[in-house]
Amino acid sequence: MAKSGALDLATGVGGKIKKEEVESAVETYEKYHVQFGGDEETRKTNYSDMVNKYYDLATSFYEFGWGESFHFASRWKGESLKESIKRHEHFLALQLGLKSGMKVLDVGCGIGGPLREISRFSLVSITGLNNNEYQITRGTELNRLAGLGNSCNFVKADFMKMPFPDNTFDAIYAIEATCHAPDSLGCYNEIYRVLKPGQCFAAYEWCMTDHYDPNNEIHKKIKAEIEIGDGLPDIRSTYQCLDALKQAGFEVVWEKDLAADSPVPWYLPLDTRHFSLSSFRLTAFGRFITRTMVQVLEFVRLAPAGSMRVSSFLEKAAEGLVDGGRMEIFTPMYFFLARKPLSES
Repeated sequence: MAKSGALDLATGVGGKIKKEEVESAVETYEKYHVQFGGDEETRKTNYSDMVNKYYDLATSFYEFGWGESFHFASRWKGESLKESIKRHEHFLALQLGLKSGMKVLDVGCGIGGPLREISRFSLVSITGLNNNEYQITRGTELNRLAGLGNSCNFVKADFMKMPFPDNTFDAIYAIEATCHAPDSLGCYNEIYRVLKPGQCFAAYEWCMTDHYDPNNEIHKKIKAEIEIGDGLPDIRSTYQCLDALKQAGFEVVWEKDLAADSPVPWYLPLDTRHFSLSSFRLTAFGRFITRTMVQVLEFVRLAPAGSMRVSSFLEKAAEGLVDGGRMEIFTPMYFFLARKPLSES
C-alpha cells in the first residue's frame, strides 16, 4: 500500500541519497534548470543523473500525495481521481489487446502502480524498466505485498540502452515516462528494437500542444516550471513525438490528445480553486498542511535538510501544470498506438 504517514514522507525524502547529502543533491538538481542558470543541452547530456536525483528527491512526495500511480488521467463527471487513473490504465491495456501469456514491458515504471493494476486487469506478466534504485526497491516491496512478486519484476536500466535482446516483448507501454528521455527518437528506437514484429507500443506522452508559442514569455515560463518540477530535459511537441515514432520505423495506428475531450480538466486535482475530500492532499489546503509539516519535520531533523526546497519546486511544477492546462499549451496525455511492421522494408 502507498506510504501515507508524515514520517513515511519525511524518511523517504532523498531516496537512496545519504540524508546528509540531500541538500547538495537539491542544489545540483536545481542547477540543471534555466531558473538557476542551467540549459537544455546540459540537461540532455546529464539526463540520467538529473532524472535519478529528481526521483530520489520527489518519490516520497508523489506517493504521499498521489498514491502508487504517478500520472494524470482524462476524467468523466462523477468519477473520482482514483477511478479515472485506473480507467486510464485499463484503456491502455485494452488498446494493446493484452491477454494471459503475453510478455509485456512497462518503460519507466515508477514504483509500479500501473504495472500492478494492468497485470491484475489483463492477467499478464509485466517487466518494469526503471533506472532509479529507490523506486525499484519500493516497487519490489509493493509487488510482494500485492501478491505479484512472481509474475511481475523490475529491471534497473536506462531506457536509452535497454539490456534486452531484439524482439523480446509482445507489447510495450509507457505512461508519462519517456518524456524524461533526452532524445525521443533514440528512446523509440530502443523500444522498436525489443518489441516483436507485428506487435504494438502504446504511450501517454507529455507534450507542448499547437497552442504553445516558443516566442511567448509566459508560455516559456510555464514550460520551464514544468521542466524543473518534473525532472525533464525538454518538453517536445506532439508533432516531434509523432515524427520520431515514424522515423523509428513504427506504423502509427492512431493518435490523439486525450486531454482535449476530457469532461473534467485533467489538472483539476492540482487547481488551488478546487476542493475535494477524496484527493484532499492535492488541494490548496492539503498542500499547505504538507508544506508546514515538511517544514516542521526538517526543523526537528526528522526530514533531511533540503526537504522544503523539494516541496517548493514540486509546488512550482503544480502551478506550471495548471497554467499549462488552462491555457491548453501543455498535455500530459498525448496518446498513440503504434505497431512494429511484420517485415522491415
